[in-house]
Amino acid sequence: MKTEASVNVTLRAIEPEDLDLLYQIENDQQLWHVGATNVPYSRYTLHDYIATSSDDIYADRQVRLIIENADHQTVGICDIVRFDPQHLRAEAGIVIMKPYRQQGYAEAALGQLSRYALSILHLHQLYAVVATDNEAALKLFRKAGFTCETRLHDWLFDGHNYAEAVVMQSFL
Repeated sequence: MKTEASVNVTLRAIEPEDLDLLYQIENDQQLWHVGATNVPYSRYTLHDYIATSSDDIYADRQVRLIIENADHQTVGICDIVRFDPQHLRAEAGIVIMKPYRQQGYAEAALGQLSRYALSILHLHQLYAVVATDNEAALKLFRKAGFTCETRLHDWLFDGHNYAEAVVMQSFL
């Protein structure tokens, strides 16, 4: 497996051309249990989101970024959501598309996202809510310096069962 140092990624703003990718990720029911979504999004809704997003975290309370590899292929998406301007914290999220997993892209993107949160957004902390059975995500966030702070019982519901999660924090 490549390390973050050997993997080059670029984080960029979402463009209209990313509509199909956003549609695919937001409507992947296998991802719904790890996020706050449980309904499909229409292309119109996502097109409207792309068109009306101000790319201003203070206005939108979130920033969503496309992850590209060195060959300019889109490998995933990462975001900073639930921005709290008073306490200078936000939740981090990342999805790497299946063909690109286990290649170091998530680690490289999370490193860049953390540096962006610190140096550009001036956040004090990032956090993530991670299912306790999501070993890949737990490993990723630990490797990036996040620590497990709180266990949340019956926190994530997949439509049939509740799962435990942990809040992981990184102080920037």
